[in-house]
Amino acid sequence: MTNAKPMTILRKLTPALLLTLCALMPSLPAMAEEADEETEVKGVTDYIAMEPAFVTHVGKPDAKVAYLKASVTIRASRETTRPAVEAHMPRLRHELVMLFGEQTDLDQLSSMDGQQALREEATKRINGVLEEQQTGETITGVLFTEFVVQR
Repeated sequence: MTNAKPMTILRKLTPALLLTLCALMPSLPAMAEEADEETEVKGVTDYIAMEPAFVTHVGKPDAKVAYLKASVTIRASRETTRPAVEAHMPRLRHELVMLFGEQTDLDQLSSMDGQQALREEATKRINGVLEEQQTGETITGVLFTEFVVQR
């Protein structure tokens, strides 16, 4: 092989190099997506407490009065979300007071599934307000740090 000319070697290797590059091309978008997912996972998590805790009556209007006390913390995944949430806090609290007051099934409200559904609806309503106010922000979730139903 010492007698071979450099151009001859290059001509022989070029098809192999092209095949290798073509074989790698389909995996490039997947590699880029994995990098994006890693960036999201390593992103910011900001917990925004909604103080004071919510206390409202729940249950059917003709039944014995029952109360709900819920301490709520909002989870955000961007640093820019906190100012938008704080700017609209009165409206966000209003939405949650209305949501909590709409609860009539105390057994459902006391169950884990019911609480999960309530968290999801609270997240949806908060994101709806942020969208309506054109903040460009969204929250990733609502956490109940205290949740008591008194019958």
